[in-house]
Amino acid sequence: MADSTDHFDVDLSNCDREPIHQLGAIQPFGFLLALSTDWLVQRASTNVVDFFGIPAEEMLGTHAADHLGISTVHTLRNRLTLLRGLDAVERVFGYELPGKGKRYDFAVHVSGRSVIVEAEPCVEETQPDTASTIRAMISRLDATTDEKSFLHEGARQVRALTGFDRVMVYRFDADGSGTVAAESARAGIGSFLDLRYPASDIPEQARQLYLRTPFRIIADVDAVPAPVYPRLDERGNPIDLSLSVLRSVSPIHIEYLKNMGVRASMSISIVIEGKLWGLFACHHYDGPRLPGFERRSIAELFGQMFALKLEGRERKAMAGYENNARAASDRLLAAIAGDSTLLENPDWLGSMLHDTVPNDGIAIWMDGRVAQDGLTPPAGELRTIVRRLNAMAAGRIYATDHLAATIPTAQAYDDVAAGVLAIPISRTPRDYVLLFRQEKIRTVTWAGDPQKPASYGPHGARLTPRQSFEAWSQEVRGRSEPFSEAELRVAEMLRISLIEIILRITDEAQEERRRAAERQDLLIAELNHRVRNILALIRGLLRQSREPGEYHPALNMLDGRIQSLARAHDQITKDNWSPAPLGVLIETEAAAYLGGKSDRVEVAGPDVLLQPQAFTTLALVFHELMTNSAKYGALSDSGRVTVDWRFDMDGDLRIEWRERGGPPVRPPSREGFGSTIINRSIPYDLGGEARVRYELIGLEVDLCVPARHVSEHRHPKPVVVQTAPPIFADGTEQKLLLSGAALLVEDSLIIAMDAEDILLRLGAARVATAATVAQALAEIDRDTFEIALLDVNLGQESSLPIAERLAERGVPFMFTTGYGEQMQRIEQHKDVVVVNKPYDLTGISAAVGKVLRK
Repeated sequence: MADSTDHFDVDLSNCDREPIHQLGAIQPFGFLLALSTDWLVQRASTNVVDFFGIPAEEMLGTHAADHLGISTVHTLRNRLTLLRGLDAVERVFGYELPGKGKRYDFAVHVSGRSVIVEAEPCVEETQPDTASTIRAMISRLDATTDEKSFLHEGARQVRALTGFDRVMVYRFDADGSGTVAAESARAGIGSFLDLRYPASDIPEQARQLYLRTPFRIIADVDAVPAPVYPRLDERGNPIDLSLSVLRSVSPIHIEYLKNMGVRASMSISIVIEGKLWGLFACHHYDGPRLPGFERRSIAELFGQMFALKLEGRERKAMAGYENNARAASDRLLAAIAGDSTLLENPDWLGSMLHDTVPNDGIAIWMDGRVAQDGLTPPAGELRTIVRRLNAMAAGRIYATDHLAATIPTAQAYDDVAAGVLAIPISRTPRDYVLLFRQEKIRTVTWAGDPQKPASYGPHGARLTPRQSFEAWSQEVRGRSEPFSEAELRVAEMLRISLIEIILRITDEAQEERRRAAERQDLLIAELNHRVRNILALIRGLLRQSREPGEYHPALNMLDGRIQSLARAHDQITKDNWSPAPLGVLIETEAAAYLGGKSDRVEVAGPDVLLQPQAFTTLALVFHELMTNSAKYGALSDSGRVTVDWRFDMDGDLRIEWRERGGPPVRPPSREGFGSTIINRSIPYDLGGEARVRYELIGLEVDLCVPARHVSEHRHPKPVVVQTAPPIFADGTEQKLLLSGAALLVEDSLIIAMDAEDILLRLGAARVATAATVAQALAEIDRDTFEIALLDVNLGQESSLPIAERLAERGVPFMFTTGYGEQMQRIEQHKDVVVVNKPYDLTGISAAVGKVLRK
């Protein structure tokens, strides 16, 4: 550090937080002055005495022109006016200081309230023709045919320009680690090509500085830094040297370079789309290396041109992929729009999506049902994956090449499904298309063991950088081929399109479902009436068949079974012959048999629904178990019964019946009808399993109901009802309901275009369209509107602030939505008219008429 009072003990446990932009010192091959806005010296590097013969403390408070000369200060002031952006630095080359007889190169930038001026002596070297040099370098890049040769040529050009022993193109990965993707080196010093370096080698704050200052030179690792005096300003703050050309170097990084045998280094950032793609990393071994400032500036310019060319190549490759993927997805979506059942066909959907986003297996999760094809996790695990997705990425695509890092149980099947791309296909966090990729076992060659990046060294009890950079191989397991940025963009496009199609299909099917529901209600009502009459008739026949006062066990047992069927029938017909809860079945049977003592039967398990066939079968089974327990088992004495259930790995329902505290149990001497029902009805009727064990301490029964008969309990959600039919002026002509401007807030361009056409047909003079809250508020401030249509959900935003602004100005508005339950949250606007998507002339005209009372 620059000063013993600057308290930050640096080691590899905290080097990612080391304030490397506030080290308070510079490299001594130049000097630094921090000037006030009127160009008085506020701070100076202590080595100014070597350049001016004046100690730093005596220079404070003097005018910069006294030292740099009036002409130089005038030029630097003019260059300050050219600065654009917070991180801009201007350069001036070849200016002579008064009485020195030597030319200097300058860099000037603004840091806080100070003007930072840095200077270094001009290096006596042949100055290149900048324009011709850059033109020649770029033409050689353009002549390359693929990315590998492009990167190699870039390294070769930088080495030729700067004269360093080794120049590498270092590419960052998503986790911060990096790989030497290309290299140009002098003979005899070995190769680092394809070696990988851990993220700790270039900490996060260093990567941030590489974004801000795309060029960095370390001229001599053995040079003693020159502190900046005073270390702290009048507010107690150290100087911020983030943009400094001469900024000194972290002691950790100096040790790192020395351990590699490097005497000087240089780096040029490769920035693509505002992100740090990688670096030109330059190493020199024979001694210090300091190319002239002007030559270094040419290298920096080349780095920027290189990044632009690389970005263009990557975009061209991505555009080709995305165009092909878009064509494939268009075919897929057109097919689904014509036949919605294809969306539940994993074989067909997987084959179509494979050309769009390559995968090894596909699973479709819709309304708790799952369909799978190819290499996928077990069905029971898919429920775990979906729940985790709902908790962390609901409504957004999610991709990982290491599923076990998110779901630890995924290690059990990472050989077939190590990575996943999840595409949500409903507005609520419920339905997904899951694309899986199998494990890709590969060998990664590191520059030293990444698990041992530090050891105790010669600097006392603190960690020092690793000293071995020999190639170290590691076999990587449990990871798939990563999903690329282009694949994620295509997946997002598919997500939006699939949701729109599903919503459209849902809306078109809504009326048919309503009519079908009405017919079903009539049929079920008639069925209930007939079944109840038949059961009542049978029970009457049984009762009438007995003599007065006669006790007949068989008839009583049959009567109980009929009553059990009747109770089951009541449950499954209560909600239009739909699945009914397992817990209710058991509790109903217990209450019917035990009355006020039904609490002696304890139940535990998740909320599950049984299909009608399974519900009826299990009703008979549990009736027999209750009857036997009350006659011979735990319920005949003071014992208890516990009933637990759970889902297994395959999604089947496992039920456990346990009796404890009753009389000793003995196996029956023969199998009666009740035992036959328990043992055989589930295997025979449902294709499941039933195992009965007559343990001495109590009866134990294990039942298995296949997954196709079971679903998770889902509570019904309110649905927004479509508004009334449209208003017509006469039998054939649509009434013009609008005359002024209309505001349309919608985040999907295609949907917005449909709605805009409808508003214009209704008479709107013009339609202002906005996709975000900010755009909409700007439109409201700019113009006056007759009416507004607001999409409730705008991706990451809500349209509620727009509604508030419109309400303040008295502008009538209505909400539009693709999913009704969202409206339940808008309590303050519960009386606002709501229109369901997809838009049509009928719905919007009716809503406009209602809002404007026309």
